[in-house]
Amino acid sequence: MITQIPDPILYAGFILLVLFLLALDLGIFNRTPHVVKVSEALGWTVFWVALAMAFNTFVYFNRGPEAAKEFFGGYLLEQSLSVDNIFVIILILRYFKVAPQYHHKVLFWGIIGALVMRGSMIAVGSALIHAFDWIFYVFGAFLLFTGVRMAFASEDAEDLEDNAVVKYSRRIFRITDTYHQERFSIMKDGVRWFTPLFLVVIVVEFTDLVFAVDSIPAIFAITNDTFIVFTSNVFAVMGLRSLFFAVAGVMGIFHFLKYGLSVILSFIGVKMIIHDWYVVPIDIALGVIAGVLAISVLASVIFPEEKSTDDADTPDATS
Repeated sequence: MITQIPDPILYAGFILLVLFLLALDLGIFNRTPHVVKVSEALGWTVFWVALAMAFNTFVYFNRGPEAAKEFFGGYLLEQSLSVDNIFVIILILRYFKVAPQYHHKVLFWGIIGALVMRGSMIAVGSALIHAFDWIFYVFGAFLLFTGVRMAFASEDAEDLEDNAVVKYSRRIFRITDTYHQERFSIMKDGVRWFTPLFLVVIVVEFTDLVFAVDSIPAIFAITNDTFIVFTSNVFAVMGLRSLFFAVAGVMGIFHFLKYGLSVILSFIGVKMIIHDWYVVPIDIALGVIAGVLAISVLASVIFPEEKSTDDADTPDATS
């Protein structure tokens, strides 16, 4: 039997749950900076996935089986798109030479900002969709363009000192030349200075904003239910840290994943463009997303990429 709970109560309860989990994370489980091992990261990854699936069960009984499929599809889509985000974050942390024991703190505060930004973007996107029917065509065309661009994008590491965000941040903040352990700022001669760790958080925040521009429109192709969009996004973002530490050392193995994500974004774009003529059933959409991900991962394992000797990277996580 479906028992509908009013949306204001749902949102309030869900936000309180997220705040409680974040408080436990920072205040108890990760109070002391430490290097997150792969085994620990895998345990947390299982926890976040299990929690998302438990919430999906709640969605099933509260909103019905169709909403549960939409939540699962949105969660799967956001998790798969976040893998590309993880690769960029790895490059950022390596470029700025952030000590491994401080990676968790950077990702924690980066995710706090990501939750706020994505919540705002979801609210705006939902308002646009309900106000203008033609916005689906705009989102669809944008995702199709993004999917094609992703397939041909260069994977060369960017010189972040030339990055506009880094340049602008250095202009408006006093940034020290060296790290001061896990601190984001220090007092120096009576003046507040910010550390490079603070700068790294800003760059990570901006990176998530760029990826959210792709992923938020994509999930609206799965469902127009703002609560489902918001909660599936939050669960995907909350699990991003543990997923980062779990897969950081093996990201290079899945070299075909970029093309799989390109196909998924293009498929979602086409789905949005043709929605007035043909509505792709949620079961088919789920099958395409899961199938493309499985094929790209399997192809990466069967046909490993040949690496040059100077391309070797040491993983940040330890076993």
